[in-house]
Amino acid sequence: MGQCYASDLIPKEELKEVLELAEMGVETIRFSVAMNLDEFSRQIEIARGDLRDLGNPPLSVHGPFLDLNPMSFDSRVRQVTKERFEQAYEAARILGADRVVYHSGLIPATVYLEGWAVRMVEFWEEFLKGKSGITVCMENVFDPEYSGLLEVAEKISHPDFGLCLDIGHAHCFSEHPVLEWAERLSGHIRHVHVHDNDGSCDAHRALGRGNIPLDEVLPALERGNPGLTWTVECTKKEDILESGRLLHRKLQFM
Repeated sequence: MGQCYASDLIPKEELKEVLELAEMGVETIRFSVAMNLDEFSRQIEIARGDLRDLGNPPLSVHGPFLDLNPMSFDSRVRQVTKERFEQAYEAARILGADRVVYHSGLIPATVYLEGWAVRMVEFWEEFLKGKSGITVCMENVFDPEYSGLLEVAEKISHPDFGLCLDIGHAHCFSEHPVLEWAERLSGHIRHVHVHDNDGSCDAHRALGRGNIPLDEVLPALERGNPGLTWTVECTKKEDILESGRLLHRKLQFM
């Protein structure tokens, strides 16, 4: 099993307890918030202090997503999106993170699906020019289908680009089973966000506290994607620890 991270959706002192009890890194959401990006230098210094207090664990950065749209037909919207994405990438570089996760931005009924993948490829190829050494992952959120993500992943040849499969999002926002997502996107997934739900809403429960078929999905992901890493995205300390233990138990024999 590859590196596992805990999202800093919980208070720092609780996160510190998690890291003392489990061999995990941190995926920070600090640079997904616009007001933090507006005071970038100050937030970098705060992040450095927090990471030092946490023992300088392995780091992943979650990029910004609210009000952004990388496939927008409006050049100014695309430019603002790129600028915000660049800030998150720069934060990852400065802080020594090994990956940045960005949402696909696909919101059903608000975007034209025709040509979506083509415009996403254009955006990412431009964004990735001259970059190396940090993995860039595109994550599904409200995406009802995996076909667009697959098309983008197949057309981008940059060695640092891949997909982040959020199994909780796929389970509640898509009619396709999570196992189907894992199998069809196999070979393109570099990172996985893990949390559970019952299919009715994005509850971010501990793994095993919903009805995602984890005994099938987790091994399928591990088998099909060499070097896979994981982030536990739960909002309670106990749920993070429970999910981390379950991940290690189910994947230790892979």
